[in-house]
Amino acid sequence: MHTSRSKTLSFDEYVKHDATALSELVRAGDVTPAELLETAIARAEAVNPQVNAIVTPLYDKGREMANKLPQSGPFRGVPFLLKDLEFEWAGTPMKSGSAGYQNYVSENDSEVVKRLKSAGLVFFGKTNTPEFGLTPYTESKLYGPARNPWKLTHSPGGSSGGSAVAVAAGIVPAATASDGGGSIRIPASCCGLFGLKPSRGRVTLGPRFGELWNGAVVGHSVTRSVRDSAGLLDVIAGGPLYQPFAGDPYGIAPPVRPFSEEVSREPGKLKIAFSTQSLMPAQPVDPECIKAVLEAVRLLESLGHIVEEVPLPYEKSLVTEAFFLSVLSETAATLRELGNYLGRPVRREDVELNTWAQARLAEGFSAVDVAYQKRRWNTLNRSMGQLHETYDLFLTPTLPRPPIAIGTFQNTSSEQRLLKLVDSLGGLKYMNGSKTVSDLAERSLGYISFTVITNMTGQPSMSVPLHWSADGLPIGVMFAAKIGDEATLFRLAGQLEQAQPWFNKRAVL
Repeated sequence: MHTSRSKTLSFDEYVKHDATALSELVRAGDVTPAELLETAIARAEAVNPQVNAIVTPLYDKGREMANKLPQSGPFRGVPFLLKDLEFEWAGTPMKSGSAGYQNYVSENDSEVVKRLKSAGLVFFGKTNTPEFGLTPYTESKLYGPARNPWKLTHSPGGSSGGSAVAVAAGIVPAATASDGGGSIRIPASCCGLFGLKPSRGRVTLGPRFGELWNGAVVGHSVTRSVRDSAGLLDVIAGGPLYQPFAGDPYGIAPPVRPFSEEVSREPGKLKIAFSTQSLMPAQPVDPECIKAVLEAVRLLESLGHIVEEVPLPYEKSLVTEAFFLSVLSETAATLRELGNYLGRPVRREDVELNTWAQARLAEGFSAVDVAYQKRRWNTLNRSMGQLHETYDLFLTPTLPRPPIAIGTFQNTSSEQRLLKLVDSLGGLKYMNGSKTVSDLAERSLGYISFTVITNMTGQPSMSVPLHWSADGLPIGVMFAAKIGDEATLFRLAGQLEQAQPWFNKRAVL
């Protein structure tokens, strides 16, 4: 035991370290886990009232945890937060952003949470998420909006908005996130962070869930450094040898070596396709987002990579029909599960109006419709697979526009009135094909039109913070790799982080 240590880390010192570096300080005896936690809690107390990142503070549980850590672990003593969705921590609330689950307390740890505990991380709260993670912005009725630290009137994206805000605001160096249509990469882009969505099958959702959204959902984290993302993926994928969790619906080849070793390896000369083409005519790609990609192209070429422009290898209806119907049907299934928990049918006041409307809309489709649209996902799988026969990676904007103002995607008052009226007449399930529904689909899905593609295909994909807009808002660029090839993404990310560092670019609060 070290007897002479430095004073407790000040916030200014704390924020200069990523999770890997903080754990090294703990290992060296320079700071204790309890002291690190108090620094993180003090930061949370100072900024959370402004940004609304943490919705369930669990400080005392964190203090208890800091004093009972495993003796070793790659992230021993590092303060950490869990998204209030899918990540079960026994004995703590998990409301999933919904009033319907406001009294729910997890009975068991999810497998990922067990693995994070064994790595020595110290949890002390749950982060803001939209209801059931259904929107690419974080503005639930239950919790209120999470606010982007770069501009408090703006959204941090979603659905892992609270986690991204907590990291960008300096409360923690990393936090859990999950991604069913872009929910790791969208908030990473909006908050100037690194966010990698792993391949389908890499990270378990067990034991509570097998697959969600037809295999589109996968969990991981948002971080400031690339090495933290790689190290955390090693932990939650089951260590360097990759341990699948019994009963999972998908398997995947283990990595050749730990992902944390890939970050410092040379990526070699990569062949990279790129596109800035808009998928949704109603939502053209903003010039700032195009500029971000073109600057990334120049950087890649200066690093020796071959970069070629290609048209988007997929068309709009795969998103607005094939993916949209999956979301509707999964929302209806989520409400049926909620009814099982409540012991009665779900009522409209249990959930938000749009959540209710999506579930009712699903009733207007048949089982044949759902199965047919799911089969169409294969069209996308094959076209992306063909692209990767020629190219190592595919580069696009992460989002078609810079971070949006809070409230941008909320229903207009006339849409709200119409939905309530039609619902009161029992007619929501007959609205399929209506202008209101197609507008809703295009508005919401237009924003995720780049990110959602790799959720459908199962490919790994990362948002890298290489650009800031003229008014100082972060704008990520996104790379996709072949399924199972996180290694190439981590190697390139490590190279980009060296060539154009972003770690010290921080929102000032």
